[in-house]
Amino acid sequence: MRVVDVNRIIGPVPTDDVPSKDAPGLLAELDRIAIDAACVVHSHDLYYDPTAMAELPVDPRLIRVPIVVPGPLGREAPADARLVRLCPSEHRFLLTGSHGLATARELAERDVTVLLALESPGSVHQLASSVPGLRIVLINTGYRALRELADLMDVHPQLRVDTATLCGHLSVEWVVRRYGAHRVLFGTGAPITDDAGPRYQLDHLELPADQVELIAGGNILELIG
Repeated sequence: MRVVDVNRIIGPVPTDDVPSKDAPGLLAELDRIAIDAACVVHSHDLYYDPTAMAELPVDPRLIRVPIVVPGPLGREAPADARLVRLCPSEHRFLLTGSHGLATARELAERDVTVLLALESPGSVHQLASSVPGLRIVLINTGYRALRELADLMDVHPQLRVDTATLCGHLSVEWVVRRYGAHRVLFGTGAPITDDAGPRYQLDHLELPADQVELIAGGNILELIG
């Protein structure tokens, strides 16, 4: 089973001295808990300036996730991007403003998948309703988000969710049985949130092996090609 973390940060973070502050440290962390590869945003892009992408060593196990910021002061998705992240809170833009919707339509037309934290379910609903072709992976949902997820995932088939904080008892299993394993992706949110918990959970899901393999890495590998 190939395990790919869809939701990981590389680089120093404001609140802690973390092993993943550089690529060797992150790769050692991945080895420690048996994760084969990770989709990573650089902390400089996430917390400081996404318009000047911080350098990241080329390594086949690290899949760069550019941060896209809509509007004239923002940053477009690179031409070869298959997975990007939108961060309306960190970079102060309206997810469903005119620039936000224009960017979302462009990403949908280019078949680019978007990582988006579940900070405002109403905004996610508006975005998914306005751009129904946009593939969104909701990340960092919190462990009590099942009702909000049901409201969203019932009506927006292009919405998916990661497992970073979907840690309530049998929560992942509930989502899979209601919406299918193809709509759940393994993620940790590390180092902001714990990585060992989601990794342990992955090994103990009460689901058939083929569904666990999709969650572990099959889904994200299909999305990014």
